[in-house]
Amino acid sequence: MLTTLARRLSGLASLIFALLALALALPVLAVLGSWLQWSGESASILREMAGTVLPDYALTTLGLCLMVAVGVTVLGLATAVLVTLFDFPGRGVFEWLLLLPLAMPAYVVAYAYTDFLQFSGPLQVALREALGLQGRLWPDVRSVWGAALVFTLSLYPYVYLLARTALVERASGLMEAARLLGAPLSRRIREIALPLARPAVAAGVALALMETLADFGVSSYFGIQTFTAGIYKAWLSMDNRIAAAQLATLLLAVVVVLLQLEQSAQRRMRFHQGRGSRQGSAEAQPVRLHGMRRVLAWTVCSVPVLLGFVLPVLIMLRAFVGETTEMPWERFGQWAWTSLRLGAITAVLAVGVALALAFSVRSRADRISRGAIQLVGLGYAIPGAVVVVGLLLPLGWVQQVWPASSAGAWITATSLGLVWAYLVRFCAVALQSVQSGYARIPSSLDDSARMLGVTGWGLMRRVHAPLLQRTTIAAALLVFVDVMKELPATMVLRPFNSDTLAVVAYQLARDERLGEAALPSLALVLVGLIPVILLSRTLRQPAAAAPNKT
Repeated sequence: MLTTLARRLSGLASLIFALLALALALPVLAVLGSWLQWSGESASILREMAGTVLPDYALTTLGLCLMVAVGVTVLGLATAVLVTLFDFPGRGVFEWLLLLPLAMPAYVVAYAYTDFLQFSGPLQVALREALGLQGRLWPDVRSVWGAALVFTLSLYPYVYLLARTALVERASGLMEAARLLGAPLSRRIREIALPLARPAVAAGVALALMETLADFGVSSYFGIQTFTAGIYKAWLSMDNRIAAAQLATLLLAVVVVLLQLEQSAQRRMRFHQGRGSRQGSAEAQPVRLHGMRRVLAWTVCSVPVLLGFVLPVLIMLRAFVGETTEMPWERFGQWAWTSLRLGAITAVLAVGVALALAFSVRSRADRISRGAIQLVGLGYAIPGAVVVVGLLLPLGWVQQVWPASSAGAWITATSLGLVWAYLVRFCAVALQSVQSGYARIPSSLDDSARMLGVTGWGLMRRVHAPLLQRTTIAAALLVFVDVMKELPATMVLRPFNSDTLAVVAYQLARDERLGEAALPSLALVLVGLIPVILLSRTLRQPAAAAPNKT
C-alpha cells in the first residue's frame, strides 16, 4: 500500500514538473512551431522581407552589437584590472561604485542623454552661446552610435564583475610569482592577467549582447531598425503574426548561440578556478600607483560611474525640478502600485516554481529533468519580443479553432498573460539563485533526513527551506526588480488602464515630456539599486570575514 502511494505521489510530482516546464517553455516552442505553417503566402512574405527590411535589421543589429561588444570589453576589463591589480586612492570605493550603472535601465539613460545632448539641449545651447557657434555641434544622439554608447555605459558592469572575480581568484598569486621571476608589469598583465580573464570577459560580453538584443526601449526611442523593433512592427503595424514569429526565430537563434558562448565561458572559468589555488599569496599585493598613473587610474574608474549613473540621475533630477506642469501624483501612485503588485506576484510565483523545479532535479537528477531545467533556464535569454510572440501565437491558433473561447480575454484583458510572460523571462533568475543555494547544501543532510523518516516535500519543508531562506529572499528581490524594469512584454500584454512605471516613463519620454517622465524613471533607478547593494555587499563579504579567521 505504501509503495503504491509513493509511486502515485512520484507520478504526480513528475506530472507537475512536466507541466511547469512546458508552461515556461511554451513561447519558444510556439515560435519554432510557426515554421510548420509554411505556405506560399509565408514564402512570399519572407522573400519580400528579405528584399526590403531584413538586410537593414541584420546590418543595424550587427553593427550595434559589435560596437557594444568593443565598448563593454574595454570599459569592463580596464576597470576590473585597475581595481584588482593596482592600488590608488579610492580603489575600495570604486569596487562597488563601478556597479552603480546596473541600477540604471538603459532606456532611462537614453532619455537623459537625448535631452542633454540634442540640438536644443542645455549642453549645445550653452556651447553655442559661449563660443559663438551656429548649427549642430555633433551628430544626433538618436542613432546607432548613440545607442551603442547607452548600452556600453549601462552594461559594462557585466564584464567588470566577471573579470574582477576571475582576476581575484587566480591572477594575484600568479602575477606575484611572475614578478619574483623577473617579469615586468606590462608582461605580467599581457601574458597572465588578460588570458586568465578571457573566459570571464567572453561571458560578460555575451550577457551584454543578450541584453542589447532583448532591448526595445532604446531602439524604439531612438528609431533604430533592430530585430526587436522589427518584430513589434511586423506584429502590431503590419498585423502579420507569422512574419513576426519567423523574425523572432532568427533572433532566438542568435540568442541561443550567445547563451552557449556564455555557458562555455563559465565552464572554462570554473575549470581555471578548480585547477588552481583560491588562496592568494600573502605577498601578492596590488601595485601602488604614483603621479600621473594614479590620476589616470582614478580618471578611468570615475568616467564610467559619472557617465553611466551620476550624470543621468542629475539630468533626470534637473528635468523633474524644472518641470512647470503639475505632477500627476495620484496617477503616479496608481502606476507605482501596479508595478509593485505585478513585481510581488511574479517574485512569489517565480520563487515557488524555482524551488519546485530545483527540488525535483535534486531528488531525481535524470536526463529529462536536467533537460527541462536547461529549457526553462533559456527564458532569461529570450527577448521580451520573442516571449510576446510566443504567447500570442498559440492564442491566435486557439481562437481560429475555437472562436467562442475566452482564452484571449484571460490572456490580454487580465494580468494573467503579463505574469505568465514575466515568469517565462525571469524564472531563470530565481532558478539560478535557488540552485546556487542548493549547491551549498550537502547531500548527506538529505540522507540523514531520510533515515529519520523525512522524505518527499517534508524534506523540502523541514530541511531545505530553512537553509535556503536567504537565497530565496535574494531570488525574490532580483525577480521583483527585473519585473519593475521590464518594458517590451509589458507594452503589449498589459491590461487596459494598468500602466507600469516603465511603460509610463517610455510613453512620456517618447512624447518629449521628460520632466514628467523623470519621476517614474527615478523611481525605477531607486528600485534598481537593490541588486547593486546586494552585489556590493557580496564583493565586500570575503574581505570583511577574513580578520575573523584563526
